[in-house]
Amino acid sequence: MDHANVKLSKSELSLVTDASFILTKNSIITKVYGIFGQLSDEWQAYTAAKKDKLPAEVYMVSPKIYKGEQYLGLPYVMLDYPRVYGVGNIMAIRCFFWWGNFFSITLHLQGRFMLACADALRAWVKQHAGNEWFIGVNNDAWQHHFGENNYCSLDVMGEDILNDVLASDGGFVKLAKKLPLEQWDDAVQFFTKAYAELMQVLEA
Repeated sequence: MDHANVKLSKSELSLVTDASFILTKNSIITKVYGIFGQLSDEWQAYTAAKKDKLPAEVYMVSPKIYKGEQYLGLPYVMLDYPRVYGVGNIMAIRCFFWWGNFFSITLHLQGRFMLACADALRAWVKQHAGNEWFIGVNNDAWQHHFGENNYCSLDVMGEDILNDVLASDGGFVKLAKKLPLEQWDDAVQFFTKAYAELMQVLEA
């Protein structure tokens, strides 16, 4: 065994002997759960008022909040609602907290839900270019970072990317927006506004 590989650096030793770091982390995650819990309650009430415009599947599954420790090595928390995940047919809005990076919100459509929203998606993309929205360009639907191999600004080639996806067999659409963690106090307002904008696609 190479003992050098298990030795701690000065910064690692400082952290491992400091219980307050983990306690603070746990407190932050709890606060994210609080934000997402508040939003999930509000969004269930929101969709309840839209029963004539949304697919019945939306109301069959409650919101879900869950966390993990290893998205690209860092902790995260997610809220999904609506969350209709069928084989080849997806309609979901996901809120995401990623430690050290950002909050984000994403609309994910695939299969019959994507095709049903095709005209609304085209109109939405035209309307929201220039408003810091992004469109997915990765073949892996379960990546959440905003690297250039995962998302492209709507300003760049949003309409072209969308049309290519809509014409593809088995493709999916992801529309996303992010908020720096430095703007923590704006998180609820950010999610509320962005959610209402994304719901325009589903309600059309």
